[in-house]
Amino acid sequence: MPMARVNYAYKPEDETKAAKAMGYEMPISFKHAVEICREIRGKKIDEAIKLLEEVAEMRRVIPFKRHKKKVAHRRGLEKWYAGRYPQKAAKYVLKVLQNLRANAEYKGLDMDNLVIVHAQAQKGRVIERYMPRAFGRATPRFQQLTTVELVAEVR
Repeated sequence: MPMARVNYAYKPEDETKAAKAMGYEMPISFKHAVEICREIRGKKIDEAIKLLEEVAEMRRVIPFKRHKKKVAHRRGLEKWYAGRYPQKAAKYVLKVLQNLRANAEYKGLDMDNLVIVHAQAQKGRVIERYMPRAFGRATPRFQQLTTVELVAEVR
């Protein structure tokens, strides 16, 4: 079996009834990606796509349940208080979701019964940059890349 760049953290029981997609080292916030993945896990693909399109247009809020310190309250959240509109991360994860849907259609899976069973964000490489300052000093400007992996199965 050939080795991929990154292995998936989740192995489906039946590969013929599952579709996978990965966004590898995207320039988005890791914390935002974690909250988006938690929100779309367990949803159908079309529901998740609709949710992320609304988040990108700032019409729907993603509840921040883990990374919630100093996050303002938002209207429209059910059973939670803190939330944000992670637009950039939503656009990148939306591309991965559309890729997941295309992979499932290519495999011929039943789109009505396809549920996202695994959505995970992982930290990728750190791009290290330095901005020169006065008197021979420098300020670090590091960029954390994020990998998002999605797996959907027929339920």
